[in-house]
Amino acid sequence: QVQVVESGGGLVQPGGSLRLSCVASGSILRFYTMGWYRQAPGKERELVATIHRAGSTYYVDSVKGRFTISRDNAKNTGYLQMTSLKPEDTAVYYCNQNLEVYGGSVRAFWGQGVQVTVSS
Repeated sequence: QVQVVESGGGLVQPGGSLRLSCVASGSILRFYTMGWYRQAPGKERELVATIHRAGSTYYVDSVKGRFTISRDNAKNTGYLQMTSLKPEDTAVYYCNQNLEVYGGSVRAFWGQGVQVTVSS
């Protein structure tokens, strides 16, 4: 069994910062990719950022220069550092990790989501 749990959300004023964490635990052999997604009320879930095991990263244009995705492989933990937050960043943020598990299969695992609210 593999579990992915996010933390670090909350209420922050415009211009503020938050760091989201995503911890994977269980029968994990290898990490492949991690992605952060978000879903605002009434909108579809969108991809925010990804990181590959080789270190390459991707960011949606709206967060470039403000968000940074990273991962600590020793801790099976990923992060999304968010700075200069805007009200339009308000959403539920989800972590997705593609992991090789015991048995050799590579599967996608999702966290439960964490609320980020940017408001004065």
